Amino acid sequence: MSHYETIVRELLYQLADDNFIHSYRGSEWLGLAPHIEEDVAFSSISQDTMGHASIYYQLLEKLLEVPVDEISHNRKPEEFRNAILLEEVNGPGDYLNSPKYDWAFTVVRHLFFNIFKDIRLQSLNQSSYEPLVHAARKIQTEQYYHLMHWKTWFYQLMSSTEEARSRMEQAIYRVWRDFGGVLTLGKYGGEMSDLKLIAPEAQLKEEWLNQIQQLFSEVDFTIKDDPGMEKGNGRNGEHTSDLVDALNVLSEVYISDEEAVGW
Repeated sequence: MSHYETIVRELLYQLADDNFIHSYRGSEWLGLAPHIEEDVAFSSISQDTMGHASIYYQLLEKLLEVPVDEISHNRKPEEFRNAILLEEVNGPGDYLNSPKYDWAFTVVRHLFFNIFKDIRLQSLNQSSYEPLVHAARKIQTEQYYHLMHWKTWFYQLMSSTEEARSRMEQAIYRVWRDFGGVLTLGKYGGEMSDLKLIAPEAQLKEEWLNQIQQLFSEVDFTIKDDPGMEKGNGRNGEHTSDLVDALNVLSEVYISDEEAVGW
C-alpha cells in the first residue's frame, strides 16, 4: 500500500467510525424519544447515519481488500478512530435496564456533530481522492435534513422553560469539554491536508466555531474557551469503556456467526 493510500485509510476510518458509533447511540433512543413523531424521525436519521458509515466502510473494503463486516465488526477498540464524545453513553442505565437518558445532551451532541459533519462533507467535495468526492455528495443529500432537525430542537429547547434552558446549557458545557476530539484529525492530520484529502484541521475548526458562535448569538448564549479534549484523542486510538461495551453489542451477531450479513 502506498503512503497516499495509508493516509486515505486513516481518514476513512475516522469518517466511518464516527458515523458508526454515532448512529448506534442514536438507535438506543428507539421507543424512548420524547414523542412518537420524534421516535420515527430519529430512527430514520440513525438509519441514514449508519448508511453513511457503510459507504465509508465500503471504500475501505475496496482499498484494503478486506470484507466490510470484518472492518466494522472485528477490530479491537484501540483500532477505532471515532471521537470519544460520540461513543459516550446517552445517560445512566442501558436500553433494556432502566435507561435514564439525557435528551438535552443528545440534542446538543447531535447538532454540534452534524454542523461539523456538514463542514467536513463540504471539504471532501474537493478531496484529491475521487471516491471520497462521490461519497460526500451522496451523503449531503440527507445531511441537510438531519441538520435542520437538530437545529429545530436546539432553538425550541433554548427558548422554552427555565428548566429546559438550564439543562441545555449544562449539556452545551458537557459537550464542549470534549468536542475538540471531534474537530481534530489526529496525528496524521497534517499529511491528510498536505495530500489535499481534506482541508487543514485549523480551517475546519475555525468554520465550525464561526457557525457555533452564530448559533449561540441567536439564543443569547456565550462561551469563551476553546472546545476541549478531556477524555483523550479517539483519532489516535484512545477510547473509554463506553466504546468497548458498544462494540460488544454491535459485533455480537457477527462474532457468533461470521456468515451473518451485517450490512
